[in-house]
Amino acid sequence: MRRTTTRRRFLASSAAVGSLVLSSPRSRAAVRGANDRVRIAVLGLNGRGKSHLEGFSEVDNVEIAAVVDPDATVLGRTLEMLGRKADKTTAAPAGVADFRRVLDDKSIDAVSIATPNHWHSLMTILAAQAGKHVYVEKPLSHDIAEGRSAVAAAEKYGVVVQHGTQRRSDANIAGLHEALRNGSLPRLKIAYGYCCKPREGIGCKPDGDPPTTLDWNLWKGPAVIERYNPNLVPYNWHWFWKTGNGDINNQGTHQLDVASWAIDEDQIHPVRAMALGGRFAWGDQGETPNTMFALAEYANGQMVLFNVRNVKHDGYVKQVTNEYYLEDGSVIVGDGPFRIRRPGGGEFEPLEVAPGRVTPGGNWQSFVTAVRAGDPKLANGGVREAHRGCVLGHLMNDSYRLGVEMPFNEKALRFGDRSDVAEHFLALHATIRDGVGIPEDGASYRVGPMLTFDPAAERFTGEHADEANRLLKDPHNPGFEVPSPDRI
Repeated sequence: MRRTTTRRRFLASSAAVGSLVLSSPRSRAAVRGANDRVRIAVLGLNGRGKSHLEGFSEVDNVEIAAVVDPDATVLGRTLEMLGRKADKTTAAPAGVADFRRVLDDKSIDAVSIATPNHWHSLMTILAAQAGKHVYVEKPLSHDIAEGRSAVAAAEKYGVVVQHGTQRRSDANIAGLHEALRNGSLPRLKIAYGYCCKPREGIGCKPDGDPPTTLDWNLWKGPAVIERYNPNLVPYNWHWFWKTGNGDINNQGTHQLDVASWAIDEDQIHPVRAMALGGRFAWGDQGETPNTMFALAEYANGQMVLFNVRNVKHDGYVKQVTNEYYLEDGSVIVGDGPFRIRRPGGGEFEPLEVAPGRVTPGGNWQSFVTAVRAGDPKLANGGVREAHRGCVLGHLMNDSYRLGVEMPFNEKALRFGDRSDVAEHFLALHATIRDGVGIPEDGASYRVGPMLTFDPAAERFTGEHADEANRLLKDPHNPGFEVPSPDRI
């Protein structure tokens, strides 16, 4: 079968894997019984991986069966830490450099992925093919085509895939979105997300040789990177296009996901998207923007606006949140409890909404609940919801990447009669100009084209389609290819 062939070729690509017995294709059934132990392998042990270990260790009757990292130092440090915590009733987990060793361990029920972005989809696909449930850190995908393949794999093999967007487990946010859709509140016009989180530049470092403790081939995996650079490992890969997606699909994935969640359910993806921004002030070798204003429009006229603002300055205001602009002129703010400003202005007042439908227990417990039931529908933020939110960010990034340099001033973007959109861009521009101190016409914005997109085919159309469609899927290293949906 194609699936077996795909996995066999992948597994054979690394001599370190050795001789493995390939299991036959199978869907994943429920984990024996509602009270039986769930055994999880955590893939990637820096940053979010530590949170995965902590989160799942606090869920009753869950065992961390294996921990995986291509860096021997990180793996050893994690094993030592877990060994100190182990007791007579809890065995210390196995330590593995290559995650492919856990795929055919039938005693492992699920994998939890906390690696760099360029690995997320391929690990999800291979785990699904091995019949293992998947908790995958955001974003689900590094590009649109990868995400489409991850959806196909999850649905073909019937596994639970839950996205690391914890707000999906918030009954208050779920309740607000239900109220927006069922007529209890006026209809949504614009969903706005903010990823305004202060960061610093990363400087410039020369290429070199990887540390002897790091399996560089495994770390880069699918990503076509010519030389090792110390600015990639362990965290700053976020700010390079071959490995990361910038803050809009890093921290911003949470706010993008909430924004896309608020859009009417029959809207799969936007039909138009554009972005502008830049990497101001830092003078480093990072590639992704530290300042961005982006918009996406759906076929029904609803819009998502998004704002990235990372450059710290005197008076910096952190905003990692969402806002909702309604057709009657109302504005809703907050992450629960919510506040609303009614039409005509005035003060914000409390807004009470009934709790929405979520699988209880938070993101870690809800995933384990879904795994025990063998029911993907119980995941708070399943694979289709994950793909929907990630595509929104990818479209914005793709426009930015195709942009042209224009003078840094408030005329960089033309809004026509969309004064509601212009208001938000001008507020961002004023902050960068006056707060960061970027002089008018003394720098430049990268201004992306308005891209048109076919939500069903998940391909760009119209003007700029050729160059935009080349961004749908990154090239991959031999042996680490992400298969197309028809070869899952």
